[in-house]
Amino acid sequence: MDLITITPRLHLFRFPIGQAYLWCDEDELTLVDAGHVGAAAPIEEAVRGLGLDPTAIRRIVITHGHRDHYGAAGELADRYGAEVIAHRLDAPVIRGEVAVAEPVLLDWEVPLYELGLTVPEAPPTRVDREVGDGDALGFGDGAVAVHCPGHTDGSIAVHLPRHGVLFTGDCAAGVGQVMLGVFNTDRERALASFRSLAQLGAHAVCFGHGDPLTEDAAAVMKASADRDSGLQVEHG
Repeated sequence: MDLITITPRLHLFRFPIGQAYLWCDEDELTLVDAGHVGAAAPIEEAVRGLGLDPTAIRRIVITHGHRDHYGAAGELADRYGAEVIAHRLDAPVIRGEVAVAEPVLLDWEVPLYELGLTVPEAPPTRVDREVGDGDALGFGDGAVAVHCPGHTDGSIAVHLPRHGVLFTGDCAAGVGQVMLGVFNTDRERALASFRSLAQLGAHAVCFGHGDPLTEDAAAVMKASADRDSGLQVEHG
């Protein structure tokens, strides 16, 4: 696992497939996503390496119900008493009550999707609080959930307006270039969500996959959403 410091309060944990983020408030820590099964120990080690105490992890916000985003959430939550938060539409998937919806794949996505399936299945994981669009999340001086359906029905982004930080989950990606995320259940809705996130004007954008965007982020997000929307019109 790679540890990347984005700002003094924001850190990225990067795994071979997928990643998670750590946000640091004065006396508590928040994880946005939790990586795959087996990621708990590397996350704990990285937190200690930052000079922080993993017992300060108060909550884990799951952006959506895919195995590489919540695999270690239950283990970490049980160990430290953290609250697990997810959108009400993806919470049943995370709990193991319903099957994850299959994406509608473009041809070029098929080999990438098969690679992603090498990540171990995530165990059924409790969700302590179900949220919807605009709900306060209790950290980051006013973080809110932003419902961004299309990747999954219950995908959320996490917006910290006072800090200009946006966690997109897999609604968008930063792999090579900023782009619409892959493996969507509804590409049209995903594009609409991407456009909505681009309008938030964040200064730092943290993707579920790929490098964070920290320079000219608002302009790059808008241009990327406009470009991908144009491609959808051209090929739709």
